[in-house]
Amino acid sequence: MSNATRQPAEPDVVRISGLHFTWPGRHSFSLTIENFSVSRGERLMLIGPSGGGKSTFLSLLAGILTPQRGSIEILGTDITRLSGPARDRFRSEHFGIIFQMFNLLPYGSVIDNVLLPLHFSKSRRERVRRTGKPEVEARRLLEHLGLEPALISGTSAASLSVGQQQRVAAARALIGMPEVVIADEPTSALDRSRQTDFLKLLFANAEASGSTLIMVTHDESLSPHFSRVVRLDDIAQTMREAA
Repeated sequence: MSNATRQPAEPDVVRISGLHFTWPGRHSFSLTIENFSVSRGERLMLIGPSGGGKSTFLSLLAGILTPQRGSIEILGTDITRLSGPARDRFRSEHFGIIFQMFNLLPYGSVIDNVLLPLHFSKSRRERVRRTGKPEVEARRLLEHLGLEPALISGTSAASLSVGQQQRVAAARALIGMPEVVIADEPTSALDRSRQTDFLKLLFANAEASGSTLIMVTHDESLSPHFSRVVRLDDIAQTMREAA
């Protein structure tokens, strides 16, 4: 399924080949992808049902999980060949991640949550400092994503609404202009109008940062907003061992 013709002139940011991953356990789940790629600058939406392997796919893509076989090249580096600590460093340097449950530090301030990736990534920290102070950039992102200025200073993440937490999570993912932003069902807790507003803001900020965006969801109604839409079962074989 696709709602746009892919532009082959752009280099691939993601290239997967011969991948196979199986969760351990009696009732194991496996995911196999022979070939898949994502071009620089794409706004890719990956559709699949709940429990269909979307989160497993994102975890493999980010190097949180490693496959039993195959390669996952990100920006020309096969992350399956890296050690665990090296994959963690690579993820910090090159990925911004919006988790489904946001994973904010509940008692940290809004600003502290947004600045967190800069503590782990030298390149993202240096990119921010070339344009000014990190706190100023954090505020700019938050305001561009629609968070009220009154909530930015001194407010803890735990005191924010779901929609406000979502904007903080997006700003944290985007700060320091990571090359790849991945999002796991980030709009699932929002109503339709807020979903659309959030996606427009997310796309605008990702484009300004030069980031490639990959989002997984089960909500097909969001597809018109993306440059390419792919069903997980069109690129992957999944299998769950019967009880």
